[in-house]
Amino acid sequence: MRRTLSNAGRAGLLLLMMGVAAAGQSEPLPVVTVLVDNAKVIRLPEKTATVIVGNPIIAEVTPQKNGVLVLTGKSFGSTNLIALDNAGAMIAETMIRVEASRDSTITVQRGLDRESLSCTPNCQPAVQLGDSASYFGAASGQADARRKLATGGGGAVPAAADH
Repeated sequence: MRRTLSNAGRAGLLLLMMGVAAAGQSEPLPVVTVLVDNAKVIRLPEKTATVIVGNPIIAEVTPQKNGVLVLTGKSFGSTNLIALDNAGAMIAETMIRVEASRDSTITVQRGLDRESLSCTPNCQPAVQLGDSASYFGAASGQADARRKLATGGGGAVPAAADH
């Protein structure tokens, strides 16, 4: 024997399901947005003893004095930041959104290969996550070599050939 709900029964079931779904939803978390390779200073709630980042590949935190925290964007994406008190109770939770800088950055798409340039005002390579591996490797390698030369760790520079 097959039973069916009346229209009133269906409406009641729908309202019940909507109530259960609404009860499972919490208030949206406050959002802090930071750019990749940039830092932002935020203040922690009083009595914060522990800070947890959901995914440290996306964002990194460095606690400072007086309840100040330096938040650094490491990779594109979203993660959460949780503040706990000494007893381990959650004081606050915030959503961290790490985005790419759009100011003065130009993306060049060549088929499947992508290259990023920073144009401030002249365009120079500025590798971003998502750039083609060959472009990323070449530009990063040059930047690393330059950094080593600047800090004295680059070794000898090849001499120019005599002509």
